[in-house]
Amino acid sequence: MPMIRPSSDLRNNYNEISKICHETKDAVYITKNGTGDLAVMSIELYEDMIEKFEIYERIKKTLQEIEQNKWEKDSWNEIEKEGTD
Repeated sequence: MPMIRPSSDLRNNYNEISKICHETKDAVYITKNGTGDLAVMSIELYEDMIEKFEIYERIKKTLQEIEQNKWEKDSWNEIEKEGTD
């Protein structure tokens, strides 16, 4: 279940919210006037999400190339090489 906190907690209890983000490895949702406004997360979680997004985009591109018969074996080798860098 997501942790939801008011925006005043971000200002008044920053260290507590930071600790929650790092310990749970999840985002804390911040509300403003009772409505969802922000999601706060650790840098580690953010970087992990970006890395996964980039991998998913490469897979999506390769699948599109396969569907259009434009895919070549060398394309897969490039993806494998990028993953080890």
